[in-house]
Amino acid sequence: MKFTVISTSLDPESRSAWMCALAAGQLRAQGHEVTSLDLRATPLPPFDNVQGPGGCYEHPHAALYHAAIAGADGVLLGVPVYTWGLGSGVKALVELTGSSDVERGLHGAWFDRPVTFLVSGGLDHGYLSHGAFAFGLMTDFRCVVNPHFVYATSAHWDAPEVPGEWLAARLERTVDRATDLSARLRGRDYRSVWEI
Repeated sequence: MKFTVISTSLDPESRSAWMCALAAGQLRAQGHEVTSLDLRATPLPPFDNVQGPGGCYEHPHAALYHAAIAGADGVLLGVPVYTWGLGSGVKALVELTGSSDVERGLHGAWFDRPVTFLVSGGLDHGYLSHGAFAFGLMTDFRCVVNPHFVYATSAHWDAPEVPGEWLAARLERTVDRATDLSARLRGRDYRSVWEI
């Protein structure tokens, strides 16, 4: 299967990016094709909803992210939590790659994608900070959000890029659930659109 793993943190020492790297490694070890993208290395422009020269849709990375999401059997999102909400990177990503407008030839990449969250936060009690965002993906894009997710704080790491025992086990189970979910949903022959 094809998976896209996207780190959306802009922090140079991003723990959610570490989780993305570990998840991508597990998927590759299982024989899956993995596209790894990182907003720090492959940045997106600010979302301005302008199509044409100078607009966000013409940015060279916009098509890269759109194709990686639309062509995936499953998407894993590494996201940081700041002040009980997700960082701005993932919001800009979904705004740009989720736009749909028949007249302008745009169709959101997120429709019907299985999505798994790899969340990094500062405090244990922020573990559901991605909930409203996940709900938006489910209702707007008919995404199937994996109920298994990772929420890790700095206490869950033994060293930079080295997960503690609990985190390593949780991440492995979450990635396994992501592959199972994607396998079960693979090959559906419909394409959702926005409906009111």
